[in-house]
Amino acid sequence: MNFLFAWRYFKAKKSTNAINIIAWTSIAAIIVGTTALILVLSVFNGFEGLVKSLYSSFYTDLKITSVQGKLMTVSEKQLQQLKQVAEVKNFSKILEEKAMVQNGDYQTVIYLKGVDENYQYVAGVADHLINGEYTLGTADEPRLILGAGVEDALGVYADRSLMPLNIYLPRKNNSKQIDLMEDISSDSAWAAGTFLIQQDFDNKYGITTIDYLRNALRVNPDQYSGIEIALKNPGSEDQAVRALEKIFGNGYQVQNRYQQNRSLYSIMNVERWIVYGVLCLILIVAAFTMIGALTMLVLEKQKDISVLHALGGNRAFIQRIFISEGLLLALIGGGLGMLLAAFIAWLQITFHLIPLQGGSFLINYYPVKLRLADFLLVGATVFFISFIASWLPSRKAAAQEFSLRTE
Repeated sequence: MNFLFAWRYFKAKKSTNAINIIAWTSIAAIIVGTTALILVLSVFNGFEGLVKSLYSSFYTDLKITSVQGKLMTVSEKQLQQLKQVAEVKNFSKILEEKAMVQNGDYQTVIYLKGVDENYQYVAGVADHLINGEYTLGTADEPRLILGAGVEDALGVYADRSLMPLNIYLPRKNNSKQIDLMEDISSDSAWAAGTFLIQQDFDNKYGITTIDYLRNALRVNPDQYSGIEIALKNPGSEDQAVRALEKIFGNGYQVQNRYQQNRSLYSIMNVERWIVYGVLCLILIVAAFTMIGALTMLVLEKQKDISVLHALGGNRAFIQRIFISEGLLLALIGGGLGMLLAAFIAWLQITFHLIPLQGGSFLINYYPVKLRLADFLLVGATVFFISFIASWLPSRKAAAQEFSLRTE
């Protein structure tokens, strides 16, 4: 009943043309705000999916590390139990240490990551090689797979290098004085390949065989920096974590991808909500125009309010009519805005109309991903702001009905 009155008021001709203009202006503002919110959130979804896919090429589903210290001791029994976990597809034992790598006059500090033969089945580095080949070498003749940024810093081409690279590693030492002969490992290794994933990894990491790194650091055979794990089904993460925690106990921690990249995901989430809050200002502007349109409508419908009062309409009934009028404007504007946003997003997904400038990205267009949750969030926001905007004019209409009754 309330929406029937609201619809009739919306369609009816107004004595003052400004009421129609303001009403349609508020609808247009809601359309623009709704469209902008959904499109921006969809672009964030696209970039988030892209970044997560890149990070998932380097970070594995789960990672086991020590709660305290850089190294953890893993027994053969624990490794056998790990193999028996049903949710685990494969795992790789890793050692990681900072190293200085030198190529003639060029040198840089990197994180040297020693991995075993299973690493290519656990992480996606092997699928992101742009030069050379994925080969780790042996303990005596190690090979290096460098990030693209590291390769550039060293001035070397991994697939056609003429000289081996010098690697300097610190060895564990309890002495207060450094013995350059005993406490610094100096070796040489040929560059085998180059990977290109994301700047955080490309400028920071080099990968080699764990056997070489263990010998260079003089680490015990049962000591590792961590164990990286690939799951058969990412949906079984919780079951896998419980099983691993039971095997390794309290001295170890099992981290999923989110926990390994907590700062990244937190920053992305904060940026998303900040942009959402800023774009809500468009809807707040639309709310002001809606207040103006409904206030003028209340003034024009004084006779109708008197008739409804005479027919038995109470204060709450009058108020609900004008709230319904505001929600009707929100429904029209929000619905058209969502349809327009979905259409523009489809055009971008299909035809890549809006390019990314600069040419330094893995893709050359803005990625877009539509999510039902965004439509529900924006729809709820539009209706909430519209309800608040309708509240003041509706109270004025109800107060007018009450004054007529007292007269």
